[in-house]
This record gives sequence, C-alpha cells and structure tokens, in this order.
Amino acid sequence: MTTTPLDSAASPTPRWAVRAAHIAALSALPAGIWRLLLTAGYLGGYTEAGYEALGITGWSAFYVAGLSVATEALALLTIGLVRPWGEVLPRWIPLLGGRRVHPMAAVVPAALGAVGLTCIWTPFALWWAVPHPDMTALGNTVVGFLYLPLVAWGPLLGAVTFAYHRRRHAKRPVR
Repeated sequence: MTTTPLDSAASPTPRWAVRAAHIAALSALPAGIWRLLLTAGYLGGYTEAGYEALGITGWSAFYVAGLSVATEALALLTIGLVRPWGEVLPRWIPLLGGRRVHPMAAVVPAALGAVGLTCIWTPFALWWAVPHPDMTALGNTVVGFLYLPLVAWGPLLGAVTFAYHRRRHAKRPVR
C-alpha cells in the first residue's frame, strides 16, 4: 500500500460523515426528478390550469432542467468533504490539479451553504400545511414528500462540514 502525505497526516473520515455526505447528495434527487418531469410535460400534481400557469415551455423548460442539474451538482459536492479530492484537487483539473485544498476554502463556502440551505428549505417541511389551489390534493402531498429530503440537506451539509473541519485541523504528529 502506498501512502501519500495526506494519508499519514490527516485523521480518517468518520463513518457517520461518509454516510451523511452521501445522504445529503441524494437529498436533492427526488425534487430534481420531479422538476425534470415537469419540463417533459408531466403535470406533476398540478391541475391542468395550474401547470399551464407555470409556463414551463421553451427557455423556461431549459431553466428548470438546468436548475435541477445544478442543484444535484451542488449536492454532490458534499461528497468532496469526505473524499480525497476534497483535500487534493484531481490532477486532471487544469492549472490547479494536484494542489492541496486549503481547509478554509472548503469549510467557509460549505458552512455558508449549510446555513443558506437550512433557511431556504426548512419551510418546505410544512408544504402540505399550506393550501396550493393550483395543485390536486394528492399532488400537494406527493410534492411535499418529494421536497422533504431537501429539508435535511442543510443540516447534513453542516454536520459533514464540521467533521471535515475537525479532521483537517486535527493535531498532526510531529516528525
């Protein structure tokens, strides 16, 4: 087994943090798939009038699809906090490949993201408590369940960020 300087210097990633990172990455998937279905013409729980009022045609369909892809890409970045590429950039990245990631360059955006995501998605925990006249009753409930995992994204990202910070700032053995 070959060891890199990172292997010997950094603490191992806690198993709970790896699981939390993967769950966080998957949390955006249900809502993203639902939005992609909307762009394909599926009503997704909306009444026909409500769907038409959304106006998901032409460029707005590309926007909604892009939003879904971008959201999932950002969610997948959480995995970088528990993988080696979160500590050393992969060599295939032009100009920066092979360089160490400064811990605060990952911790600060991730912590701000965790706070922002928590603020944005927490109200969706009560989706079904708010009437949505442009949706069917069943559609309202289904969409509520599809958006519910997003409520966990911010706190999970916060926990994984904390683990990353502790691991990267652990006392290193003196040689």
